[in-house]
Order: sequence, then C-alpha cells, then structure tokens
Amino acid sequence: MAKMASKTAPFLGHSMIFCRKVNAALFERGLAYVGTDYLSFPLWDKYIEYEYMQQDWARLANIYTRILENPNQQLDRYFNSFKELAANRPLSELQTADEAAVVAGAASEAADQTVEREVRPDGAENSPKPVSAGLTEAEELEKYIAIREEMYKKAKEFDSKIIGFETAIRRPYFHVRPLNVGELENWHNYLDFIEREGDLSKIVKLYERCVIACANYPEYWIRYILCMEASGSMDLANNVLARATQVFVKRQPEIHLFSARFKEQSGDIAGARAAYQLVHTEISPGLLEAIIKHANMEHRLGKLEDAFSLYEQAIAIEKGKEHSQTLPMLFAQFSRFVYLASGNAEKARQILVEGVENVMMSKPLLEALLHFEAIQPPPKRVDMNYLESLVVKFIMPNPESPGVVSAAEREELSSIFLEFLNLFGDVQSIKRCEDRHAKLFLPHRSMSELKKRHAEDFLASDKAKMARSYSVPSAAQSAVGAYPNAQNQWANYGVQPQAWPPATQAQQWPAGYTQPASYGAYAGYGANYPNSQVPASVPQNTAYGAYPAAYPVQPAVPQQSYAQPAAAVAPAAAVAPAQQPAAVPQAYYGSYY
Repeated sequence: MAKMASKTAPFLGHSMIFCRKVNAALFERGLAYVGTDYLSFPLWDKYIEYEYMQQDWARLANIYTRILENPNQQLDRYFNSFKELAANRPLSELQTADEAAVVAGAASEAADQTVEREVRPDGAENSPKPVSAGLTEAEELEKYIAIREEMYKKAKEFDSKIIGFETAIRRPYFHVRPLNVGELENWHNYLDFIEREGDLSKIVKLYERCVIACANYPEYWIRYILCMEASGSMDLANNVLARATQVFVKRQPEIHLFSARFKEQSGDIAGARAAYQLVHTEISPGLLEAIIKHANMEHRLGKLEDAFSLYEQAIAIEKGKEHSQTLPMLFAQFSRFVYLASGNAEKARQILVEGVENVMMSKPLLEALLHFEAIQPPPKRVDMNYLESLVVKFIMPNPESPGVVSAAEREELSSIFLEFLNLFGDVQSIKRCEDRHAKLFLPHRSMSELKKRHAEDFLASDKAKMARSYSVPSAAQSAVGAYPNAQNQWANYGVQPQAWPPATQAQQWPAGYTQPASYGAYAGYGANYPNSQVPASVPQNTAYGAYPAAYPVQPAVPQQSYAQPAAAVAPAAAVAPAQQPAAVPQAYYGSYY
C-alpha cells in the first residue's frame, strides 16, 4: 500500500498543480469581464479566499493591488485588508518574482551610481567606498505600501464622482419588467459622464453593464453603436449591432431602421435593403416610417422608379385590408414624395384624388389635398366646387355612422377650409361656408360651454356650503358668503378710500374662430404609426405657410374666489375673480405633415 502511494504521489501533485492553474484561469476569465465593475466585490472575495487557502501571499498581494486600481463598493475594506496583510508578512513574501527582480535591479543600479572613487593628488585611486548601502527592509515595505495607498486615493477620488450614479442603479440585472424613467435617465447621465472622461476601456465596460439592465431598450444599443463608431472602433460597433438586431431587440423595428441607415452610411447597400425588407415582411409589415425611409434611400441612390414602386406596392397591400389606418397616410406621403422628388404636380394631384375616392372619411387626406392646392404656384387651377363637395361630405353629420368622425375633427377641417377660402375663394363661397360652419358647430359649442358653466357653479355652491359648515362666520364673512359675487363696500369704511371695482374684460368673439397655426410643409409626417414622436410645427414661408391672426379665443367663465377674509387680522376686502387662461389653438398640420 505504501509502495502504491509512493508511486501515485507524483501524479497527485501534478493533478493539484493543474487544478490550481485551471481555477486561477477561471477567476481571471471572469475578472476580465467584470473585474472593474463597481459591484464586482463578490468575485474578488472568492478569488482572495481561494488564494488565501493556497497560502500564496505574493499572488494575494497582487490581487489587492489590482483591486485598488479601480473604484469599488468595498474599496475601503480591501485597503484595510491589504495593510493588515503587509503588516503580518515580510516584504519578500509579498513581492512576486518579477517585482523582486525589478527591485533588486534598481538597487544594484543605484549602488553603482553612488560609488565614489577618491583620486589622490598623484593620480592614484583609492578603493571604492559606497556612500549608501540602500534602503532598509522597513523602508522598502513603507514604499511598497505608499505606492498602493496612492492608487487607493486616486480610486477614491473617482469613486466620489460616480457614487451618485451607482447608487441610483436599482436594478443592475436584466428583467422583463420595464425600468422607471429615473433609472433610464440615470443611465444616460452616467454614460455622458464616462464619455467625457475619454477612457475607452471604462466606456466599453459601462456600456456592457448598461445593455444588461436595459437590454430591451433599442436607444441604448443605438447609442452604444454610435459611440463606438465615433471612437473609430468599427469592429466593435458592428459586433454590438449584430447582437442587437439578431438577439436582444430583434423584434423591434426601430433597431432595424437604424441598422439600415448605419449600413447605408458604411457603403453596405445590400445590407441596408435587407434590413428594410425584413421590416416590410416580418417585423412590422405596413410600417409607414419604414416605407418612407426605404423610398428616400432609393431616391438618394438615383432609383426613383424603385421608390415609386415601394409606395405602390404598399398601397396595394393596404387596399386589401379592411379599415386600414395607414392607407390615407400612404396616399398623402406618396403624393408628397412624387411632387418633391420629381416635380410632377399632375401625378401628385391624381394620387390624392385616387386616395379620396378609395378612402372614406379621412381628415389627413383632405388636409393634404388642401395643402397641396395651396402651395401650387400661380396661376392656380383649383376646382373650388369639387373641394367644397369633399369638405361638406366630411363635415356633415352622418346618421348611419355617427362615430366614424368626431365632432372636433369635423370642426377643425371646416376651419381649415375657411382659411383656404379666405386666401383663394370668392366672397360668395366664403359667406356660404361661414354660415355652414356657424350652423354646424357654434350652437354645440355654446351648449357645451353652458354645461361647463353650470357644473362650475354647482361645484362653487358645494365649496361655499362646506366652508360655512366648518367655520363660525363673522358678520362680514356672512355677507360675503351669502353673496360671493358682491363686494363688501363698507368693510373698509374709515380705513382706506373706497376703490372702484376692477373693470371687466370686454366681450370677445366666439371660440369657434380660433387662431390657426402655421401650415408647416409636411413637418411631422408619420405621427400615427407606433413609437413616433410628433415634432412641433414650424412656421414656413410658403404661400399657405402662415395665416393671419383671426379672432381671439373667448376665455372661459371665471371661477369665483372662495377665500374668506380673516376678520381678526384685517377687514374684509373685495376680491376680484381670477380669470382662467385662454385655450391654446391647435395646429392644423402639426400632426400629419
């Protein structure tokens, strides 16, 4: 048995050495990915525990040195553990073989440089005499610790800059539940700070942490790609793009639209077309934004007919769908594209007319037709009767389908057509349309305002009752509470001169004649497809770009103030009713064009 053990001992020793190397390699592999993370201390703790069991003090000291180079949540604890290790072990056990060789070489070189050779007057040389025998072991240890302490101080200084960002990260791991707005904003702010620092390694590490917690958000993947592109790391940018489009956010059209643009910029036209085609066929068929961007790319490449065919194919597909919400916008965008890209006004008009004939009750399409006719150069060939028939058909109530078009949409289109006629119509047509507009919409508006006024009065009465039930009124308070609209003219008699009540505002025109906003030339197309942001309408210097100010909006009925005057502090004073701000007019073309 002993003989067998003696024979197997060498193999066991080699196996233990091999296992130790494998374990160390596994730790190093993990630290290569997360070793500089702010929350990487659990992995460092396991590595320290393993090396402590091996009694390899040099490797343990080296691990502490690597930890002190970067901010860490447990940085203070690691520095104290390192000082404790340095106090209990000699310097020779803490230094690795390479560090010991470097220190010995530096000491030998210093000794060679400090040797003095005294020369006698007759030219004979004295025996060499060292001036300094070098640093003692205690001084070397103190220098060894001082170097690590300086690293610790730098890491703590950087830690003070990022501690706010790190503490705001509540969920550093991935979860299917969405993150709140504060955490998403914190990631953007943290990335902004790290990018300003300019350390590419730290930037990459933080982005990798970010796309774990924010894996379902294309905006962070897009930002990561653009940052790597700006830094010149195109291989890394392409790697991140492949991970986003093939694994993490592969079902979201936003990342594929970005991929198409990114590949077009890099010269990969076939890859850009493939990205658009993937959106058309699998990710989000009929997505208006994808059709528009794909057609614009083909136009940039000089393939105008291919761009036209994209719109025509999309329109043919949407015609086969029942109650398609995209079809009106497709006709409007196709007409706009034809007019701007080729200058063919007649074809653009035919597209709009075809859309009006195929799409029932479409406010965006009628707006597009009015806008198109408005921006045509003189002499204009506008069929006013045809346009008026389309508008009348839209704005007149339909008893068979009352819920197809809302009253607000009908009123808005009627106001747009009135502005159109004020510029290009005659007096008779203007009068006819104004009478129709007043008949259809002003009575309803008056009734709604009357109901609102009754509701406000009812709430005011309830508030007054509650105020009286919870307080003991004085004589002055009783008078004001009983007549909230009256002013107590004798409350301040003998104290200050009698002041006239404030003048009321003059009667204004009804709110039906709202001040129109500018007709921005298709400034916000694609507002009704998913995940789109509607830009604010910008005034354009076109023929139909900015309308003159019409009638101001009538302010709502002012609410009465229910603040009771304090009798013990001052006599009751007349309180003027506060006026509510006027309603903000809505832009006619701000949402679709």
